[in-house]
Amino acid sequence: MTAAVIDGKAFAATLRARVGDLARAFEEKAGRKAGLAVVLVGEDPASQVYVRSKGKSTLEAGMASFEHKLPADTAEADLLALVERLNADPAVDGILVQLPLPAHMDEQKIIATIAPDKDVDGFHVINAGRLAVGQPGYVPCTPLGCLMLLKDKLGDLSGLDAVVIGRSNIVGKPMAQLLLAESCTVTIAHSRTKNLPDVVRRADIVVAAVGRPQMVKGDWIKPGATVIDVGINRIPAAEEGKTRLVGDVDYAEAAQVAGAITPVPGGVGPMTIAVLLRNALVAAYRHEGLELAPDAI
Repeated sequence: MTAAVIDGKAFAATLRARVGDLARAFEEKAGRKAGLAVVLVGEDPASQVYVRSKGKSTLEAGMASFEHKLPADTAEADLLALVERLNADPAVDGILVQLPLPAHMDEQKIIATIAPDKDVDGFHVINAGRLAVGQPGYVPCTPLGCLMLLKDKLGDLSGLDAVVIGRSNIVGKPMAQLLLAESCTVTIAHSRTKNLPDVVRRADIVVAAVGRPQMVKGDWIKPGATVIDVGINRIPAAEEGKTRLVGDVDYAEAAQVAGAITPVPGGVGPMTIAVLLRNALVAAYRHEGLELAPDAI
């Protein structure tokens, strides 16, 4: 048996197309474009690539992109003042401060300053609390994208046994909350979990988000399980001096056992920006008091 490939790239393209249609509808109703502000501090190469990609995708979706690039030695007080200005700007519906920030800045303090209703990354403690108690809020983009892929593949998740490997605030914890809200039985596994392979083997759904290349082996996977690989790791390629991307799951092994699996690249990765655009558009509709059907996006 070879697992079905869950094509995150194709799903993300359809989601972005829906966002584009609704962004045009929003502009007609509100008389302005939905606006997403992205703040980058410093010269981190990966962050620069992400920010460029986010800005390009925002414009392609028919939304307004506000990019703020600050030098690495910017004072924390100046970044806080910028966030406060964006909070007060009626043209800005969503605010994203690209992480990581320089070492002299307190990331939690910066995130806490973003207005919760503009926090389209879903990192503010108020949005984390809303997710925990089942109230409407903003959910971190990567786990929400994973859930979309799971529901598209499996339909109703009710009663399924899910194991999330990783307990970060960005992926692991919100992923577990989302699965719990879908009536899964959820286990959060991590570096201190005893007999981790045995824990994973009982799962109908495995979400791997640990940042360790190819850690999850094929014999950890229950036959027919659905595997969502959040990991993006660079390892040396066969060709000297080259690298290649792999996930947290040993794809070649797991694909022989699983029922369905996300590849790396082309699985979860493309979903993150698509869901960010989706969150920004939802924020715009909410700010203008416009109706948006729950299943519209």
